Amino acid sequence: MARIEYIVAKLNNWALWVQSESNGGNGYPTQSVLLANPVDRSREIDLRSTVDNVEAQTTDRAVSSLRSDHAQTHGTLVCIYIEDRGIQGTAAQIGRAVSTVHSNLARADELLRIWFNQHRQQQEDTRARMAAVR
Repeated sequence: MARIEYIVAKLNNWALWVQSESNGGNGYPTQSVLLANPVDRSREIDLRSTVDNVEAQTTDRAVSSLRSDHAQTHGTLVCIYIEDRGIQGTAAQIGRAVSTVHSNLARADELLRIWFNQHRQQQEDTRARMAAVR
C-alpha cells in the first residue's frame, strides 16, 4: 500500500521537532559559548528553522492517540521516525516481517489522515460556533 505523502511530510516534521525538543531545542544553547570550539557554521542548515512547531505538536497529539488502540502502529512510527531504525531495524525491534512494517506505516498514514480530518472538522465547527455567538 502506498504512503500518503502529506502525512509522511507531517511525520518527518514531527521527528525533527521531537529531536530538537530532546536536544534542548527550547531556544537556549545546550553548551556554554565559552566552551564551544570556534567552527565555521556558515554552510550548515539550521533544521530547527525548518520545523513547523504548531504542526509538529498537532502531529504529536495525533501519533499519541494511536498509543492505546493501535500500539503496534504507534511503536512502528516511534521506531522509524524517532529512533531512526529504518525498516529492517524496526522489523527486528518489533519482531515482525519487513512487510508488516510497511503495512503498519500504511495503516498509520490512514489512521492519521482520519485523525487530521476530524481535527480540522472540530476546528471549523468551533470557529462556526464562535462566529454565531458574535
